[in-house]
Amino acid sequence: MEPLSSEENCPSTHSSQSDSQYGSPPRGWSEELDEHGHTLYVSEYTNEKWIKHVDEQGRPYYYSADGSRSEWELPKYNLSPPISGEAPKSHSLERKQQEPIVLTKWRHSTYVLDISDKPSEKCGVLNVTKITEHGKKVRKNWASTWTVLQGSSLLFAKGQGSGTSWFGGNQSKPEFTVDLRGGSVEWASKEKSSKKHVIELKTRVGTELLIQSEIDSVINDWFRALSETINTHAWESDEAIEEDMPESPGSEKHDKEKDPRDSKKNRVVKNSSMESSEQKKTRVKLKKFLTRRPTLQAVRDKGYIKDQVFGCSLTALCQREGTSVPNFVKMCIEHVENTGLNVDGLYRVSGNLAVIQKLRFAVNHDEKVNLDDSKWEDIHVTTGALKMLFRELPEPLFTYASFNDFVEAIKNSDYKQRVQSIKDLIKQLPKPNQETMKVLFKHLKRVIDHGEVNRMTTQSVAIVFGPTLLRPEIETGNMAVHMVYQNQIVELILLEYENIFGR
Repeated sequence: MEPLSSEENCPSTHSSQSDSQYGSPPRGWSEELDEHGHTLYVSEYTNEKWIKHVDEQGRPYYYSADGSRSEWELPKYNLSPPISGEAPKSHSLERKQQEPIVLTKWRHSTYVLDISDKPSEKCGVLNVTKITEHGKKVRKNWASTWTVLQGSSLLFAKGQGSGTSWFGGNQSKPEFTVDLRGGSVEWASKEKSSKKHVIELKTRVGTELLIQSEIDSVINDWFRALSETINTHAWESDEAIEEDMPESPGSEKHDKEKDPRDSKKNRVVKNSSMESSEQKKTRVKLKKFLTRRPTLQAVRDKGYIKDQVFGCSLTALCQREGTSVPNFVKMCIEHVENTGLNVDGLYRVSGNLAVIQKLRFAVNHDEKVNLDDSKWEDIHVTTGALKMLFRELPEPLFTYASFNDFVEAIKNSDYKQRVQSIKDLIKQLPKPNQETMKVLFKHLKRVIDHGEVNRMTTQSVAIVFGPTLLRPEIETGNMAVHMVYQNQIVELILLEYENIFGR
């Protein structure tokens, strides 16, 4: 791309006047080379630095080291002090009559920048590379690039030969351009680049670029300018996403009738960014949906969803059912006592997990469950489902807050004090926990009473139910020790049931 010329500031008029073509620095300037091999001019009066480049037609031009200005000539300073408020004379590359810049022969389209509406906010030479294009990683290839920030667009022109072709000729042709709407900018991590002062720029269509400058102040200015631009145009992001989306089938059919070849070209370009645009549009719609969605309670009140039994807190379940003991617990206990007290290994033997899950599903979905049905005929399915209900409680029957107190109580060497401490702690539990515990342990006592047939002793029942009914909120390395205490607590309650709960 080349600098814009006008009748007043045309290359033929000023290139002959430039002192830099005479082989020595102009008066008031010293000449040196920067780290990239570019000619660098330093003002002896203001110490400002300008870099020299040459366009495709061999014409020299200059831009300030901070990228804020570009000129045909170096600024001229009088030997005498300048009059206050008088700026150094120079020939700017900008037009006096603001006319649109037409960028053509790029991606099969014409891009118009109206200078009168969108003047260049910033321009300068930066090191740029793409690392991702439309969501796909590409090979990193750093290049010194003339960069222009204009409106919500960032335009790049690669250097050619000894300089960058930003002007000259009839048209300006960017190598590529980036739409900043919906994008993001941040400082790149060392994983992205080992260079210093690197900006990572991400666009809404899945393109990621790294932008770098060796001059700390320059890259900081660019970071600030890009951030402000992205924030300024943030409200346009949704509109930009809509623009990226492919047209409706009807309009596409109309385009085919007009020119099938153009339609094919456009379809290839659209398809390349369709996937990332679809993802972005989906995220935006999902975000809007989530901010407008009704609360869980509102959905419950309308009857769209029902609370489940498994995984529900004991207090909430009893409150919902209007009971002090969950209905499913009473159902299982009644079924076991009617049909399974004499079954060998009751509660110790595992049931078929697939059938247990089917029963769990039926209970959770408020289906009418009859445990006498032939599909639930295995008593170990019923006992397995009951143990699963207690295991899946968000907070166990012996609450998390009381776990350590129960452990300390069982450690008491005095048996009577031990029983009294356990009794007192149970009375401190929530009412549904107390009532459910009373019903469950009464049932387990009956199971133990049939121990000669089912071979379930107090100790074996305690081993089965200890970890199910008691557990710490945060597991530690003392799991084996905790398990011993858990079993002892259940065993003590079974042995002292009448003393703790009464008859």
